[in-house]
Amino acid sequence: MPFKVEINVQLTPEEVPELRAHVGWSRRDNDYPTLFERCNFWVGVKNENNKLIAFGYICGMGLEHGYMEDIIVHPDYQGSGIGLKLVNVLLEEAERFGLEIITVSFEERNVNFYEKAGFAPGAGGVWQSRNY
Repeated sequence: MPFKVEINVQLTPEEVPELRAHVGWSRRDNDYPTLFERCNFWVGVKNENNKLIAFGYICGMGLEHGYMEDIIVHPDYQGSGIGLKLVNVLLEEAERFGLEIITVSFEERNVNFYEKAGFAPGAGGVWQSRNY
């Protein structure tokens, strides 16, 4: 079944936390729906039962730079090309939106996926609050 990647797909506040839990991430229930109010745009893919199986978003100031985050694909659908399609739609929307630079942080094990999506790996740093 071909899956449709939808920009700003309608989501309930629990759908993304449930998907996060399926991939072993913390749910972060308090992030939603605030995330939808603050990010530039998001994309989602739902299966034939209308369950969210993939999600990602880009946020930023709406100037030339944005940040891609939370590229999530349900484990039952990983390896099917949905993740790459999701990222490609996000990047196309970023260009349409006027963003010229998109950054993303990822684990070393995901470098091939992001290179395939057109990202050039580079050095960077991450700061975390002591309260995290």
